[in-house]
Amino acid sequence: MVDHVQPRTAATPTAVQDRQRVRQPYPNFRVIVLDDDVNTFQHVVECLVRHIPAMQPDRAWELAHRIDGEGSAVVWRGPQEQAELYHQLLSAEGLTMAPLQPE
Repeated sequence: MVDHVQPRTAATPTAVQDRQRVRQPYPNFRVIVLDDDVNTFQHVVECLVRHIPAMQPDRAWELAHRIDGEGSAVVWRGPQEQAELYHQLLSAEGLTMAPLQPE
């Protein structure tokens, strides 16, 4: 008895494109705090240090000054789910937030 073996076919362009799509990096999102006339520098700094991983007070003060001087600052970049969490936490603290923005 002889087994019938199917000949191998070359990868189609669609299969190659599908593999390339899988390899694209997951998009990052930016968490942006906006300037307002409500929150103090101290409150902004405390919120950033409390909710943004590895945020140091010196960096939080720099960001607070940028928010005040330029009207906004990106306080975190990363995967969408984490960005949504940090956006929600900072918003719940009363900070004025821009909508999440993909990079």
